Amino acid sequence: MSKVWFITGAGRGLGLDIAKAALAAGHAVIATGRDPTKVTAAIGVHDDLLSLKLDVTRPQDAQAAVAAAVEKFGRIDVLVNNAGNFYAGFFEELSPDQVRHQIETLLFGPMNVVRAALPVMRKQRSGLLLTISSTAGIAGGMFCTAYAAAKFGVEGWTESLAPEIAPFGIRTMLVEPGFFRTELLTNASTIYAPPSIDDYAERTRETVAAWTNMDGKQGGDPAKLANALVRLAALAEPPSRFAAGADAVQTFEAKANSLLAQANAHRDLSSSLSYDDA
Repeated sequence: MSKVWFITGAGRGLGLDIAKAALAAGHAVIATGRDPTKVTAAIGVHDDLLSLKLDVTRPQDAQAAVAAAVEKFGRIDVLVNNAGNFYAGFFEELSPDQVRHQIETLLFGPMNVVRAALPVMRKQRSGLLLTISSTAGIAGGMFCTAYAAAKFGVEGWTESLAPEIAPFGIRTMLVEPGFFRTELLTNASTIYAPPSIDDYAERTRETVAAWTNMDGKQGGDPAKLANALVRLAALAEPPSRFAAGADAVQTFEAKANSLLAQANAHRDLSSSLSYDDA
């Protein structure tokens, strides 16, 4: 059954693969990016494709793009929050502005787009909000303080939003990819904090070198992930979370086991904190 997909960050990386997969499956696609001409050039000309300008950090862009999408196709069935970037570095070396920019793009950006699209989905009493999160939204890690803060925020926001909009037939799905061969670690997407503290210098050099060497060699195939997401979006009840990749499954399992161990470690003390009402 043909649906209308609205995809952010569709000019390159995973967003581009999702747009191509949705079109190949017979769906209509609104592909958005900061430069719509680059989006069209990347995807190619298609009768069921509409390329639009959208900087997710600008609420007015989101409102305009959603309005144009509805004018063209009449509805939005699947909204894919994919646009993103990566500010990497030790917390003390990341500037306050860098942290704010990270959260502005990865958390407030999806919020801007969803806020624009929800009235459309509520009116049609259906829709799927599919948000690309990260295993960094499940388990934090060194050099990822700003990125993980934003992704953990996305996880909590989406999990809390889900019961608010479920009565209107709108579902949510969080996708937590592990390492995929996208453009996230390229210079176009990753900004490293300038080294400024000697205590971190050696680990910074080692981490940047390791990640630079990893770029283009990640095990995950983004085209396969895109096809999997098209398949999952077609389900009557899409999963609330999807661990994307074998490494993501391992992250889920390790986090679940860690939380269970922490719950049990001081169970008696945790359970003894209520008032002693006579």
